[in-house]
Order: sequence, then structure tokens, then C-alpha cells
Amino acid sequence: MNVNLIKEFVAIVGKDQVFADEVDRQAYSYDAAVLMPQVPALVVMPETQEQLGKTVKLAYENGLPITVRGAGSNLSGAVIPSSADTVVILTNRLNRILEINEEDLYAVVEPGVITSVFAEAVSARGLFYPPDPGSQTISTIGGNVALNAGGLRGLKYGVTKDYLMGMDFFDCNGDLIKTGSRTVKCVTGYNLSGMMLASEGTLGVFSQIILKLVPPPKDSKAMMAVYDDIADASETVAAIIAAHILPCTLEILDKKCLTYIEAYTHAGLPVDAAAILLIEVDGSHAQAVEEDADKVIELCKKCGAKYINIAKDAAEKNKLWEARRNALPALARARPTTVLEDATVPRSKIPAMVAAVNRISEKYSLEIGTFGHAGDGNLHPTILCDRRNKEEFKRVEDAIDEIFDAALNLQGTLSGEHGIGIAKAKWMEKETNRATVNFSKKLRLALDPKYLFNAGKKIV
Repeated sequence: MNVNLIKEFVAIVGKDQVFADEVDRQAYSYDAAVLMPQVPALVVMPETQEQLGKTVKLAYENGLPITVRGAGSNLSGAVIPSSADTVVILTNRLNRILEINEEDLYAVVEPGVITSVFAEAVSARGLFYPPDPGSQTISTIGGNVALNAGGLRGLKYGVTKDYLMGMDFFDCNGDLIKTGSRTVKCVTGYNLSGMMLASEGTLGVFSQIILKLVPPPKDSKAMMAVYDDIADASETVAAIIAAHILPCTLEILDKKCLTYIEAYTHAGLPVDAAAILLIEVDGSHAQAVEEDADKVIELCKKCGAKYINIAKDAAEKNKLWEARRNALPALARARPTTVLEDATVPRSKIPAMVAAVNRISEKYSLEIGTFGHAGDGNLHPTILCDRRNKEEFKRVEDAIDEIFDAALNLQGTLSGEHGIGIAKAKWMEKETNRATVNFSKKLRLALDPKYLFNAGKKIV
């Protein structure tokens, strides 16, 4: 990159906040997706709103592609630089919790705030921020909004979009745009917050985010239902939803996941089982929680659960959920390459989707561990392989195509929470249609006429 231009970025954020050396830049060339890395031309780390706006303006005026990056835990290639002349803008220093309002139940944060840090700060005030992506200990709020992140509690409490009240963001001119409000109701202007949600950095750069908070549940009960047949476990999921019971979490883990997780965590999971369901019900009244738990237990038994273990206390409950959150790192230890997918279907179609993944696993002779948020239809078929083996990886790519086709044939979607990024952009038209893709392109180019905001992602 031009030395004089680098000096202009240094003048905005300071010398220590600009990374021009190739070794430093390589750390920002990839994310958690199995895709080819791309080293950016420059990495800039603003620490104030003013610096952020000036950085966006300078990069855009000089025709430099812009990729905004938080923790890089994204699984779809959404923060891989678009090209070798890309400027990566890091949000790590924009990590202040600006306000937690206990009276009106909202918070204002900068995009670089880590999700779990925010949730803990809110909890310390006696309030609750439910979205809990699996990467919550490293992922940032800005990334959560950019991808509409979900999590284990999505079934009952919803996902990031259900807590987004408003935001400030910078447009391509470096101008600050304000949308939404701290009020429960707001219809002032267009719903630009909704437009920016799940936009994956293609429409602007987040500056501040307003999030809704809720009172925490007062009581809960967690349990593990163990099955000899994964079909019975998936049928149980459909039965619970059909009975109009909404657990706060309803997770499925198949035999492969159980084997690898137990070897990694020693949590006492039943490795001889074909599958388990991890279920938690919560609420404001102990009696209502008990009634829901009893109904769930009855349905589990009716659908073929071999046995059901109920957590005796908070420590045992947390041990179960910690094991679930370790599903991906446990699977990732098995083979050199881990391809985590995000097939999501209507909840009643979970049994059919589980069966489809198992058929695809057999057809392509691939080891696929399936886990995920079964209660909201969001499965994570995880393919264990070695990308260096070209013949095997060709089978992986073919299997992914069929997994997506299966999800779409069941009226599902390409992604429930991981985003589109580079990895799934080519399938967008298959889920929607050509008119939808063209409409999205027109919207994108109206806001980004030079096509510099995260080019090559989501809508291409």
C-alpha cells in the first residue's frame, strides 16, 4: 500500500493501531470457515467513534475494499478480506459498555464488546441478555448483529434480532447514521436497524448498538434424555414442539458427538447411546416449571427414551451445558479439517433432516457428527475430514450440496445463524429467486456504489 496513505491512517488512529507488516496482517487473513485465506493490505484498529468514522471515510475515498472484523469466529468466510488491497478495520478497541439501563431495560454498547462479558455485566445488574452463540466467550456484539447470531436459548427467547432496538453506523461517506431508539416502540423513519441486521458488513460499519434486556427466569430444571435410536430423539423434538411446550433449550447430540465430547470433557456423557437430548425448562414460577418438566419427561418416555437424568443442582446443570458448548472443539480434534454446517428446517421436519444427513453420510462414506439447536430446527452437521485429501474433500463438497438441497426441500434455509459470507453466496438464488437477488444487489449498490463494503460476501 502507498506509504503516504498508510501515514494518513496512522494520523487518524496512531502508529500502534496500524498494522502494515505482513506477519501482523496474516493473522487477519482468515476466519473459522474452511476457505482460502487472503492477507489484507492493511489492518487498522480505531478506539473511538470519531476514529472509526474517519477510517471508513479515508478507505472509501481511496477506493479500498473494507472488511470489518471482531473476533473472527465467523463460520462462513464473512470476515475473510475480499482482495489483497483490503483494509481490515478491527473493532477490538471499541469494546465499551456505554450504558445498562435498569429502569427501561436496555443497554448501549460498542461493537467490539465480547458477548459473554456483556451478558455477565447485565446479569450483575439483575437482568438478562438471552442470545448465547456457541462462540460467546470470544464473539463480539457487532459480529452477532452482523450475522443475527442465535444460540442455545433461541427456541424460547429468540435470537439477536429480537433484542436489537437501534444503532448508529457509518455509511460509505463516513457520515454517522442513527436509527431506532431506546424506547419500546419506534417507527421514526425506515427500519434501518432491521436492514443492517445480518448484513455481514456489506452496507455500513456499526458504531453503537442498542439492545433490549429482560428480567431473568426465577426457576429452571434441566435434564438429559438418552436414546438407543436417533430417530426417536428427533421425533421427541417434534413432539415437544407440537405439544406447545417451549423449553429454553432443546439440544440434540448424536453418537459421534457424544464419543468425542466425552473424550474431551469427561462430563459423564453416555457414549453407548445413539443420541441424547439436553433439555431445560424455565419460568417465573416453580410450579409452572415443574409442570412443563413433567410433560417433557412424559413425551421423552413416550417417544422411546431409554432413561432420563434430571440435574440435581446448578453445578450438574452447568456441567451438561458446558459439555454441549464444547461440541465443536471436541469434534475439531478428531481430524485435520472440520466443516461445520448450519442446515435449518421447520421444527416439525427435524426427524426428516436428521435422516437425510445420515443417508448423505453413508452415501459419501464421510464421518458426520450432528448436534445443534433441535428445538428451533437448527442442526449443525459437522464433517470430519482432511482437506489435503482431494478425493475425500470432493466428497465433502458434494455432501454439502446435498445437505443444503435436503434442507431447502424441507422448506428450510441455507443458514440459521452462521451467515452466508463467501461460503454460501452461490446458493442464495436457489433458496430465493433471481428477482430477490437482483433487488438485494440494487439496494447494496445504492448504499455502497463503489462496492467496497465486504465485497464478494452475501450478495454477489
